[in-house]
Amino acid sequence: MPQFKTNADRFDPYKTYKFRLKYAEGTYIAGLSKCSALKRTTEVVKHREGGDPSTSRKSPGQTEFDGITLERGVTHDMQFQQWVNKVWNFGAGLGAEVSLKDFRKDLILEVYNESGQTALVYKLYRCWPSEFTAMPDLDASASAIAIQSLKLELEGWELDQASPEPAEPSFETPG
Repeated sequence: MPQFKTNADRFDPYKTYKFRLKYAEGTYIAGLSKCSALKRTTEVVKHREGGDPSTSRKSPGQTEFDGITLERGVTHDMQFQQWVNKVWNFGAGLGAEVSLKDFRKDLILEVYNESGQTALVYKLYRCWPSEFTAMPDLDASASAIAIQSLKLELEGWELDQASPEPAEPSFETPG
């Protein structure tokens, strides 16, 4: 396991407003403005020993990874639309509506510090679209961005331990 050198000058936690999500092959998802939390839950299995009637013991059971929801402005990102259509493509013909060959994709979530340097990298495994809102409610009296939403199911995620903490720049002038 790699050893991390900690940035002794950084005391502030990272903010939530600088991030990008990309496919594992390197193409960024266009217009992404929101990504829900990465969350996993491990089931608690309770058991009790016969000789100890007053207490129960707890052990870890199965682990579930919650899906994530993405929000992005409506764009002409055809790679994104084609991925969504692999799960269900209307009019593709009986028995050909779903592409099981390559509908799962690995993704990489990059979180940046205030200077725009990559601070944290998460790998998201075997993601696939389970819910898609192609177009929001339209309102002629509102001035807002058209936002799509996509729920992705995934089978796991992990922090990329090989991604080092950045050395943050200083704007001090030599005296």
